[in-house]
Amino acid sequence: MIDPKRSLWGGDGDGTCLLTSIAASAAATPDAIALVDENGEYSYTRLLSWAAFVADELRRNGVAERDGVAVTGPRTAATVAAYLGVMTVGATYVPLDPEYPPRRIAHMLSDSGAALVLSTGDVPALADGDTPTLRVPHAPTDVLPWQPVSCDPTLPIYTIYTSGSTGWPKGVGIDHGCLDNMAQWQWRHSPRPRLRTGQFAPLNFDVFFQEVLGSLCGGGTVVVMPESLRRDPMGLLDWIVSHRVERLFMPYVALQMLAVAATATEDLSEVALVEVNTAGEQLVCTPQIREFFTRLPGCRLVNHYGQSESAMVTSHILSGPPSLWPALPPIGVPLPGCEVFIDSSDADPDVGELIVAGSPVSLGYRGHPELNAARYLTVESPRSGPLRAFRTGDLVRLEDGVVQFLTRIDDEVKIRGVRVNLLEIDAWLLDQPGVAQSAAVLVDTAVPGVRVLRAGITVDDGASVDTDALRATLETTLPEVAVPRSITVLDELPRTPSGKIDRDAIARSLR
Repeated sequence: MIDPKRSLWGGDGDGTCLLTSIAASAAATPDAIALVDENGEYSYTRLLSWAAFVADELRRNGVAERDGVAVTGPRTAATVAAYLGVMTVGATYVPLDPEYPPRRIAHMLSDSGAALVLSTGDVPALADGDTPTLRVPHAPTDVLPWQPVSCDPTLPIYTIYTSGSTGWPKGVGIDHGCLDNMAQWQWRHSPRPRLRTGQFAPLNFDVFFQEVLGSLCGGGTVVVMPESLRRDPMGLLDWIVSHRVERLFMPYVALQMLAVAATATEDLSEVALVEVNTAGEQLVCTPQIREFFTRLPGCRLVNHYGQSESAMVTSHILSGPPSLWPALPPIGVPLPGCEVFIDSSDADPDVGELIVAGSPVSLGYRGHPELNAARYLTVESPRSGPLRAFRTGDLVRLEDGVVQFLTRIDDEVKIRGVRVNLLEIDAWLLDQPGVAQSAAVLVDTAVPGVRVLRAGITVDDGASVDTDALRATLETTLPEVAVPRSITVLDELPRTPSGKIDRDAIARSLR
């Protein structure tokens, strides 16, 4: 039951529109550097002129308020300008990761109803033939007035696609009110507002908006990381030093890789980091991470929690000597404007599913009314009465006024910071020739700190299935992180007494 007494309230949120905050940053420091990439740097005046130019091009191409605009291509300063341009006209930004398979991108483009595709590189061959495409224009040499739409907390600001159990991803809409609250909190919550923030997150990961808006709303600088450094921790560490990066947002696995790289570096005195924020999966304080922050006494580690459906929910700053940090830190307390509830059982009222209410809650799933009815509900707040809320599917414990993450309740997991729905992969496996009506994907954690997807399948009588070819087929539809490392043919899939597939038993059989 959802007991109002088992809840935490983050206090009143700041309703200031992020457009107002960005305009204030530009007015206060027009010549300050707002954006940096490999090709150059852009002041607040020049960046907002660029956003205005993009917005004018969108309007000339018939884009109006609340229309969807898909953005794809390599990550550069133009990506940020494209996002700001879409937001300027009041359209809905739809990020399409160019590394996704064409079929998956085509589905997202069709499902979103995007009126136009913006590309930061050559116009891609991913459009359906009916959707107009446009390359993001270069920054203008003239200073153009930035005239964004009027602030409206109900205006959809982006649609982001997350894993779905049907075999296709599902779109989640976020409105201005949600991002306004997050952006205001972020730049005030950090050690100081005008930080140089490394833009590490992929375009289709909601942390991208936190990096960009949490910087620009406070007068800071966004430094776009070259894509080549994503899996090069030594190169990333050098880049952090050379670009004087002060704030990072990264999933636990990336942080662990960075910390391991730092162990090979004798001197970290040139590292300017003052804050590292981690999100997307359970943070584990490994010996390498403890050593990293011990060697950076001026840098704090902050554990964030949220999901596509409820953006930023809670935060926890790790305090005291890193050597004494818990192995599994809590996810903390709710942000201002957010209230969390524990849907607990009578056996233990402090343990249950986490329910999120207030500003972080999204608009819901696009085109999935039944799923919206199942995951979104109304809860009774002792402070403000009925509130729209979201069932996270995460099991948590409330202890001493702080939320501790325990596990997932459903079949969604995080692999390298990316949310993966195991049932979605099951669905694609079952759709392949020769695969019988039994398939199960599971997370193998045989190597500590490493999560690997593996799959077990059964095949039709007399069928011969080439598992390497099967993996290659999945690679044409699923993102790389969701393709099982191995696929094994089994005589049958073990099941629990209730008839469900026993993934733990399958994991044991695959080792």
